Amino acid sequence: MNEIPANQQSPRTLEQVYRPLNRRTFLKGGAATVAGMAGLVAALKPLLALEKGDLTLDDLLQKHYRELKPDELQRILKSLADKCEQERGVRPNLRDLKPLDGVEFGYALNLTRCVGCRRCAHACLKENNQSRDRWDDIEMSYIRVLEMNKGAINVETSNHYYAPETVPQKDKYYLPVQCHQCRQSPCTKVCPVQATWQEKDGVVVVDYNWCIGCRYCMAACPYDARRFNYKKPTIEKAAINPNQGYLSNRLRPKGVVEKCTFCLHRTREGKYPACLEVCPTGARVFGNLLDPDSEINYILNNKRVYVLKEEVGTLPRFYYFFDK
Repeated sequence: MNEIPANQQSPRTLEQVYRPLNRRTFLKGGAATVAGMAGLVAALKPLLALEKGDLTLDDLLQKHYRELKPDELQRILKSLADKCEQERGVRPNLRDLKPLDGVEFGYALNLTRCVGCRRCAHACLKENNQSRDRWDDIEMSYIRVLEMNKGAINVETSNHYYAPETVPQKDKYYLPVQCHQCRQSPCTKVCPVQATWQEKDGVVVVDYNWCIGCRYCMAACPYDARRFNYKKPTIEKAAINPNQGYLSNRLRPKGVVEKCTFCLHRTREGKYPACLEVCPTGARVFGNLLDPDSEINYILNNKRVYVLKEEVGTLPRFYYFFDK
C-alpha cells in the first residue's frame, strides 16, 4: 500500500497532538510512552495489583469518576461499602456529595490566635479515616503545624516535630499548613491519568480508584499538602468514621496519594470542617467566598491577610491573617 506523501497528509489538530491521557491509554502505552522507570512502575502497578488479587477486573476497568453514570456510581459505592464491611467489620454510609450551586469554599487562619496545639491535625486524622500509628499521627496528617521563630517566614527552616505539650512558646508562632485548594493548582496539571481535579466549589479532589500512585502531584505541590499511602491504613474498627464521601474520607487503598478536601462530606452539607470545630482558640474561619456577607469575606476585606508562597502563583483559597 502506497504511503501518502507528507505534504499531502491532513495536519493533526492541537486536540489530537495534546490529547490528555486517561488511565486506560496510560496503561496500554505505558511501556512505550512513560519516561523513566518511576513512571513505568506506576503505570504497571494496577496490573500487578490485579495479578496479586488486590484489585478486581471491574476495578481496573472502571470508568473515570466524571464519566460514570448514576447507576454505575451506585454500584461502585455499594461495592466499596461491602468491601469495608467485609474487611473492617463496619458498613459505612458512603455517599457521593456534589458541589453546591453558588458556593466557592475559602479558609482563613488567624496566626495571632493559633497556639500550635495540633488538635486540628488530630481531628483531621480521625475524621478522614487515616492511620493511627504513632509515626503516622504526624506524617500522614493532612495538616502540618509548623513552629516558627517570631519575625521569620521561612517555612523550610521551621520545626515540624516540636512537642505539643510545650506550646505555646513566647518566642515562637505557629503556622498550620494544609491543602490550599489552589485556583491554579500545579498538582492537577501534572497528573498523567487525570486522577485529581478541581471541582466547581474550589475543592481539589482525588479519585482513589483511578490514582496510580506515581506521586507527581506530591512533587508539584508547593505546600507539601499531599500524602502517599505506603501501606494499608492501620485503624481499629471502633475508630472508623462511617460518614464517608467517595471523593473525601472513605478508606483509601495502599499505594495512592490522598489529601485534604475541606471535609467535603461535611461542608457540602452545610457543616464546618472537623479541624475548625476542635480549634480551642477560634483561629479558623471557613465559608463561602461568593457570599459577600460571609465571615470569610469579612476577614479578607478587613484584616491583614497573608498568602503563603504567593510568589509561586497558585492563587490559593487558603489565607492567613492577624488580629492587628
